[in-house]
Amino acid sequence: MRAILGIHQQLSRYDAALTEWGGSLISLVLRWYVGWQFIKAGMVKVGDWSATLALFHDEYKVPLLPPDVAAYAGATGELLLPLLLFVGLVSRPAALALFFVNAMAVISYPQLFSFECPAAINDHFYWGVLLLVLVAFGPGKVSLDAWLARRR
Repeated sequence: MRAILGIHQQLSRYDAALTEWGGSLISLVLRWYVGWQFIKAGMVKVGDWSATLALFHDEYKVPLLPPDVAAYAGATGELLLPLLLFVGLVSRPAALALFFVNAMAVISYPQLFSFECPAAINDHFYWGVLLLVLVAFGPGKVSLDAWLARRR
């Protein structure tokens, strides 16, 4: 039994460091990956604003918001929230807010509840899960949040 405990101790010596730094690197990759997806979508929206407004008026059915407000809110969220994720500043609230921007996009797809649902909707579900992982586990050690916490 003592031999097994000794082997276990040797094999798990670096577990805490791997968990801490490995998780931090995974959080960094997730923050950048998901943020980049939304930055690209926001750039498409502002790249042809008249087409964006037309889509929000004619195609997307955002509940509770007028189409122009939904377009501005969506584009603003897709451009500003990823910047917070990139640097890891107020990461959990930013990831949660981006989760709701993402959820609104999913809800607003016109064919969501039909058999013609676009394949891109799967990406939104995937991004939603990754955002919830960031909300649950935080930005990790490679973030402004961690740096600010150490300075306190």
